[in-house]
Amino acid sequence: MRRMDASLPPLIAALLEPQRYPDSVPAVELVQTHISWVLLAGDFAYKIKKPLKLPFLDFSTLAQRHRYCQDELRLNRRFAPDIYLDLLGIFNTPQDPQWRGSGEPIEYAVKMRRFDENARLDRVCTRGELQARHLSELADTLADFHEAADKAPPASRFGSPQQILAPARDNFDELLRALPQTDMQARLAALRAWTEAQHQRLTPLMQARKLAGWVRECHGDLHLANLVLIDQRVRLFDCIEFNEDLRWIDVASEIAFTYIDLLAHEQPGLANWFINQVLSRSGDYEAAPLLRFYAVYRALVRAKVAALRAAQTQGDNTEALDYIALAERLVAPPAVQLVITHGLSGCGKTVASTEWLQKDSHAATLRLRSDVERKRLFGLSASAPSGSTLDAGIYASDAHARTYAQLHQLADHLLRAGWSVIVDAAFLKRADRNAFSKLAKDTGAAFGILAPMATPAQLRERILARNAGGRDASEATLEVLARQIRAVEPLASDEEMSVMGRQIIA
Repeated sequence: MRRMDASLPPLIAALLEPQRYPDSVPAVELVQTHISWVLLAGDFAYKIKKPLKLPFLDFSTLAQRHRYCQDELRLNRRFAPDIYLDLLGIFNTPQDPQWRGSGEPIEYAVKMRRFDENARLDRVCTRGELQARHLSELADTLADFHEAADKAPPASRFGSPQQILAPARDNFDELLRALPQTDMQARLAALRAWTEAQHQRLTPLMQARKLAGWVRECHGDLHLANLVLIDQRVRLFDCIEFNEDLRWIDVASEIAFTYIDLLAHEQPGLANWFINQVLSRSGDYEAAPLLRFYAVYRALVRAKVAALRAAQTQGDNTEALDYIALAERLVAPPAVQLVITHGLSGCGKTVASTEWLQKDSHAATLRLRSDVERKRLFGLSASAPSGSTLDAGIYASDAHARTYAQLHQLADHLLRAGWSVIVDAAFLKRADRNAFSKLAKDTGAAFGILAPMATPAQLRERILARNAGGRDASEATLEVLARQIRAVEPLASDEEMSVMGRQIIA
């Protein structure tokens, strides 16, 4: 929400008077967006929709505003019932509005519980206080929300390739009008050509994902300013209620918005971590070819909004140009690479691969964990105990082969989609390492090995601590470690050339 100078209608001017509120409030503060007035009064906020009709919304009549207030309450209560409290009628006259009265309301307001605006994730990020654990928690919340969200009926228009392309084209039309400079016209034309070509290439995947149920009733506007830390938990709020087409989307489009907003805040490591955490939770790696397309679309949405706001406030277009530059970086990702880890349980492979992800300045690497994918193959969540013993259940020899085959298949898919990959697995056998080295050659990817090290005492200590915590996907025991020590095939001299790090993980 941004403060905007504008002449106020009588209703809003009157509602700035503290005595009009049922609770004792010392002052009322007004915050405006381009479509709403928000009155901050004591512990509550009252959101009133402006009587507007725009290409993407229609608040022009009281009946329409009432309908969308109802939708806003219903939709946001899916994830923030303690923030979105009630729908209130406003009675009497605009000059003397009352929160209680008889007859028909003259206006409607959504009543919300206020929170500390400084806890919004955009502000937390700007202060340098946003942490990987916050985004891990957001990934959990988002995966659960998307899992429970309604799926678009196959016969609906939502998520169809035509419906996906239309707003992308609209972005370019608006930006071309807002930025008439010759150099910008050429840059936007190049981005438009990339978008059209990618859309044509990805159309079969878009259709398949809709039929598979990945188009759902999402939040629709999941940038950092619509996320907030409350009691150190990341919460969603302010979803799109006014336009079904912007809300019923592929979940890949949803997560791409948060991803590009983290990039815009110059946090590529956190952006990379977020996208990895979401995909690891959901297992939706089929979305990978679409992520960059949607990320470019979302960056250009932000560019369009920034350009329109600059025109309204007579500001400059710096923000819009920054988002266009971000889109240009996204359409030209770095060359892909395939990295595998190597080492015994407890040596620090996951720590090393986590650091690798968070240091990726391009935010273009996806991680596959054998412990997670093995459990997924058997229908288990990452943290669920399998109850398997050594050489049985999910740790039987055939399960090992299935797991590495799955990792190979997923890595192949991700590399061909233009994402670098790091595979976090033991890779104790030369044959397994050879298979992934060959995959790198087949896909034109650079190949490397991360081989963290630890002392025998550290290995035992970490395994015991991890098992006591019970929150990690790994179920390795001291018995497993002993078996690994006997069976490991160390890196050969020709493999040492691919080693990218042998650091000791403390």
